[in-house]
Amino acid sequence: MPDTSWKPDLSQNAGPKYLSLVRALREGVRRGDLPPGSRLPTVRDLAWRLSVTPGTVARAYQIATQEGLLEAAVGRGTFVSTQSRRLGPTEPLYRQPLTDCDDDDGVVDLRSPQLPDVGQTEALKQAMTEAAENLGRQYLEYPGLRRDLFCREAVIEWFSGYTFEPMITPDDLVLTHGGQNGINIVLQCCLRGDRPVVLCEELAYPGFRHAARLNRAEVVPVALDDEGMVPAALDAACRRYGGQVVCVTPDAQNPTTARMGAERRAAIAEVARRHDLQIIEDDCYTAPVSGLASLRAIAPERTWHVTSLSKTISAGMRFGIVVAPEGMGEAGRLTAQHSYFGLPRPVTDIITRLFRSGDAMRLRCAAQEVMTRRLEILVDRFKGQEIGWQPGLSFIWLRLPLGWRASTFARVAEAEGVLLRSADEYILQDGAAPNAVRIALAGGVPEERFQRAIGRLARLLENPPGDLPI
Repeated sequence: MPDTSWKPDLSQNAGPKYLSLVRALREGVRRGDLPPGSRLPTVRDLAWRLSVTPGTVARAYQIATQEGLLEAAVGRGTFVSTQSRRLGPTEPLYRQPLTDCDDDDGVVDLRSPQLPDVGQTEALKQAMTEAAENLGRQYLEYPGLRRDLFCREAVIEWFSGYTFEPMITPDDLVLTHGGQNGINIVLQCCLRGDRPVVLCEELAYPGFRHAARLNRAEVVPVALDDEGMVPAALDAACRRYGGQVVCVTPDAQNPTTARMGAERRAAIAEVARRHDLQIIEDDCYTAPVSGLASLRAIAPERTWHVTSLSKTISAGMRFGIVVAPEGMGEAGRLTAQHSYFGLPRPVTDIITRLFRSGDAMRLRCAAQEVMTRRLEILVDRFKGQEIGWQPGLSFIWLRLPLGWRASTFARVAEAEGVLLRSADEYILQDGAAPNAVRIALAGGVPEERFQRAIGRLARLLENPPGDLPI
C-alpha cells in the first residue's frame, strides 16, 4: 500500500532544512517508519506540509537517492529503496569490509579539531588553585566594564607575532565567551534596522549563520576562489543587497583552507570602505603567522578581529578575544556588559595566571607540535588525493574522487567508525556544495588510533562503490 502520509518533525534540527530532512529520512528508514518499497509524498505535497520550498525537498530527496536510501521512478514517484533494511546507527552500507577484525576502539570524531593534553589540565589546576588562594571581596561584585583590565593587559601577548599596525593596546580588546560569542558581540554592536544584511563566504562556518539569525540579519553568500572571498563578488553583492557587515577568514578559510594574499586583502578592505562595511576578521583557528598584514592592520578603522583559545589551549574555558576597530574598544565592552556583564571573575583570574606564568604560550606551541605531527600523517596518507591544507592548520579540505558523493562518503565513513563533515554543512541557503568533505585533526586520541581512522578513510577513497544510483 503506498505510503504518502509521512511528515517528519524538523523543528528540533538546526542548520539548513534540506539537511534536516535528509536526517529525518535516514532515521525513518533506520527505525522502520519508512519500510522498503513505501512511496514518499511528492515534492510539492511534502513541501506544503513542512512549509518549505519545493527545492528544499527536491534537494533532500536527491541526496537520499545518491546515498541509496531512495529510488526515483519516472512517472510513479519516489520510493524507499527495496535494498534498504532497518539499519542500526553504525551498520555499514558499504559491501566490502574495510575495518580490521580486531579493531574495536569505537568512533573517532574528525568533525572538529580535538586538542591533545600537553599539560593544559595541570596548568589550569595550578592557576585555579592560585586564584582560589587569592579569592576576596572582588568575587562579590559584578565584573564591570573596566574591571577586566588586568586580564586584557595579560592577554595582549597573544598577538605578539601578528602584524598589527598601529600596535594594539589593552583598550582595543573585548573579552568574550569564546569566538562564537565574539561574533555575536560584534553583530550586536554593528547591526541596525529591522532586517540588516550581513555578507559571508558562500562556504562558511555554520556558527556565523546562527549568530546572524539571532541578530535578525539576512545572510548573503559571496563567491570564493582559491584565495577566499572574491572582491568583485563582494562589490556586486553590496550593490544588489546593501550590507552592514562582512565576515571573512583571510588566513585559513573554513572549510577550504584558502589563504588570502596581500593584494586580495587590500582589495577586500577597499570594497568594505566603498560600501561602508564593518569587517569581522575571523581568526578562531589561529593559523600559523604568515607575515601578511591582517585586515585589522589594513583597515583598522572598521575591522573587528575575532580569535579564541578554543583551538589551541582549551575549548572548555570559553575564552575569546575581539580586537575592536580604533576607538571602538569601549563600545565593544559596553555591548558585552549589556549582554553578560563581562566575563566571570574566576575565568579572568585563571586566564591571567596562564599568561603571566608563560604557560599560555608554552602550551600553545606544545599543542601545535602534536597537531603538526597529525597533519603530516594525514597529508602523507592522502597522497594522490586533491586536498587543501596549510602547515600548522588543524583541518584539511578533501575533494572527493570520481565515484564518491560527499554525503555518501560521510555516511559510509560514519558506518566505518569515523565522523567528518560534508561540504553540505557549510553552504549558505540554497547554494551549490562542492563534492568535498572537511577532515579535522584529532589530537585527543592516541596516534595509533588516529592512524587507523585515517587508514579507513584512505581505503574508502581507493575503493569507491560501483553501484551508485543514477
